[in-house]
Amino acid sequence: MISSLSATWNRLLGVLGRLSMYRLVLLALSALAVIALVLSFTGAVSVDPLALIVSVAVLAVSIAAVDAIAQRIVRRPWRIESALITALILVFVLRPSLEPLALFGLVIAGAIASLSKYVIAWQGRHILNPAAAGATALTIVSIWAPDLGASAWWVGSPALVVPVLLLGLAVLVRTEKVRVVGLFLVIAIAVGLVRTIVQAQAAGFALDPGMTFTSLVLSSPFLFLGAFMLSEPLTLPPRRWQQFTVAAVVGVLAGWPISLGAITLGQERALLIGNLVAFVFAMRTAVRLTIVERTAVTPSVREYSFRTERPVRFAPGQYLELEVPHARADSRGTRREFSILSSPAELPLVKIAMREGSQSSYKKAIATVEPGDELAITGIWGDFVLPRRTDAPVLMVAAGIGVTPFVSQLRHIRLTQESRDVVFVYVASASEELAFREDLEAAGIPVIVITRDEPAHLPVGWTWGGGARLDAESLLRLVPDIAGRHAYVSGPPALIATLTPALERAKSITTDAFSGY
Repeated sequence: MISSLSATWNRLLGVLGRLSMYRLVLLALSALAVIALVLSFTGAVSVDPLALIVSVAVLAVSIAAVDAIAQRIVRRPWRIESALITALILVFVLRPSLEPLALFGLVIAGAIASLSKYVIAWQGRHILNPAAAGATALTIVSIWAPDLGASAWWVGSPALVVPVLLLGLAVLVRTEKVRVVGLFLVIAIAVGLVRTIVQAQAAGFALDPGMTFTSLVLSSPFLFLGAFMLSEPLTLPPRRWQQFTVAAVVGVLAGWPISLGAITLGQERALLIGNLVAFVFAMRTAVRLTIVERTAVTPSVREYSFRTERPVRFAPGQYLELEVPHARADSRGTRREFSILSSPAELPLVKIAMREGSQSSYKKAIATVEPGDELAITGIWGDFVLPRRTDAPVLMVAAGIGVTPFVSQLRHIRLTQESRDVVFVYVASASEELAFREDLEAAGIPVIVITRDEPAHLPVGWTWGGGARLDAESLLRLVPDIAGRHAYVSGPPALIATLTPALERAKSITTDAFSGY
């Protein structure tokens, strides 16, 4: 039974890994909207079915229209997925209606939500959660015009708890924010429980803590707020401890709303304050780069070397965001994230590598960059860093271009003369696609190669594991001492999901999932 559930879970992880973050969130919210619509016909949720349909349409049109105009002005690609996601979040936060003034209120909320992405922004990234900004603006306006409506959070309904939980979990697994949102939920529910009991006692009432707890879980919007709004990657800071700090701040403010006259700092307002805390953590200035050279590493992988105009701080294993301005950018825009290939000891040189062959506008644009051209790093993030203790045994598992963060780490170990116990497992489609063999050989560590064809002239200490596929059973066989190692895995989400049963035996698991460009 347990093995069957584990297999099902791993298949689910594999499916989620093949979906982009935007696509998965849109599908999850769409499914939740359909479920809510069905429940509205039965009276299980307190919204009118036609009002729900009309409200979604009004929000989608208003947001998409403002997005289209703003993106034309700033010459950025129009992302209909982003507009639909914001519309679907807002329809669960605000009160669906058929009243003309209330529908106009939805237009106001949608327009402000869209505008916030361009007006309240820093270096092209919005600072505030758009839906939270739109809902807050409407709530403030409703002080003087109550018929326009305000935030209602009707999604906090017992009938929607299970759908929100399951669909939200799918999103959190894909975005790797389960622990961050889990902390938020624990704090929000605990603070909410204390607040309710304290306020009841002050009013002379006695409450059953158990029933109060159940009510908070089933009827509060905490699940939805955490899964679909707090988890938004663009408004979270780069490091995990910073994300936990933001989650704690939002949890306290959502659990115990602070009254500020006619409005309170609850729910979406709590999230906006968390967004500002995240912005302080993540505020950065672009670093200009001059490309030095572009070299072929394998038939499909190219290495890019840059020289920075000023010092850059990063830890081996972290990734950078590189902007390549170009006309007619596709829906993913002009920025992409790449693991840093070089070691901090190699500064002022900064290196990345990427697989070519994609037809994305970004890949086509960067392929035309010539030595001497300037680009910009717009951010450095990540917790894919080795244990502080150098005597902690490590297992590194890389698939394809996922080798890059490990190259940075191994170069740094060699250049700084650290001593670490490392076992490296390298999965590639073919022996000719084994990138950075010289760096792995110079590291002097055991390397297990998984390729369809057996590589010729393997260095001493290298082993061909056969095949082009690595699964949990074969990983346990190839690395029998995995239980004593800290596991690091960089590769497609589907591979990470496949290896999870084996990785769970390690002392710890740190993953670096990517879906390509």
